[in-house]
Amino acid sequence: MTSFDLLAAGAAGPAHLNPIKLFLDADIVVQIVMIGLLLASVWVWTIIISSSMRIAAERRRNRTFEEGFWQAKDMEAYHGRAGSGVPAGRVVGAALAEWRRSLALNGRDREGTRQRLAAAMTSVVEQESDRLGDRLNFLATVGSAAPFVGLFGTVWGIMNSFFQIGQQQNSSLAVVAPGISEALFATAIGLFAAIPAVIAYNRLSHSVNAFEARLQAFADRFYATLSRELEVE
Repeated sequence: MTSFDLLAAGAAGPAHLNPIKLFLDADIVVQIVMIGLLLASVWVWTIIISSSMRIAAERRRNRTFEEGFWQAKDMEAYHGRAGSGVPAGRVVGAALAEWRRSLALNGRDREGTRQRLAAAMTSVVEQESDRLGDRLNFLATVGSAAPFVGLFGTVWGIMNSFFQIGQQQNSSLAVVAPGISEALFATAIGLFAAIPAVIAYNRLSHSVNAFEARLQAFADRFYATLSRELEVE
C-alpha cells in the first residue's frame, strides 16, 4: 500500500471517534462491561443528586428547629409542635422519653439518669448520621471497582484483537486498531463512572460528618440543660 493509498483511507475514515459505533462493534463481553459501567454511572449520579438535596434539606430544617427550640419558653411544647420529622427533634424526643422513664422510677439516681440520657441521645445522633449516609457506600464501591471492571473489558478486547491477528495472519495496524479502540473505550467508561463517584463520596461524607457533629453539639447542649434540671429536682 502506497502513501497515497494510506492518505486516501484516512480521508475516507471517520474524522473522530464515534462512541456508539465503538460500542456496537465491540465484543459481547466488552459490551456487557460497558453496559454495567453505564448503569453504575447513572446510579452514581442519581445518588449524588438525591443525597445532596437530602442533606441540604435536613440541614436547613434542623437549623430552623434548633433556633426556635433554644428561643422557646416551653421547649417541650415547641418540640411537640415543630419536632416531627426533624433529626434534632428526634434527639429531643428520645431524651424526653428517657427523662420521663427515669423520673418515674422509685428513688432518684441522678448519675444513672445522666448516663441513660447521654446514651439515648448519642444513639439517635448515630442513627441519623447512618440514615443520611446509607447510600454513600455505593459511591465508594464504584469509585474503587469501576476502573478495574473497565480494565477487564480492555484486557478482553485486546486479547480478542490478538486473536484476530492470528486468525487473519495479518499484524497490520488496520486489523488490531479497531479492537484496541473498542477495548480502551471500556476503560474510559470505567473512569467516567469512578471519578465522579470518588469526588462525590469524599464531599458527601464530609457533609454527613459535619451534620453529625452539629447534631451531637445540639445533643450535648440539651444534655447539659437536662443535667441542670436534675440538680434542681
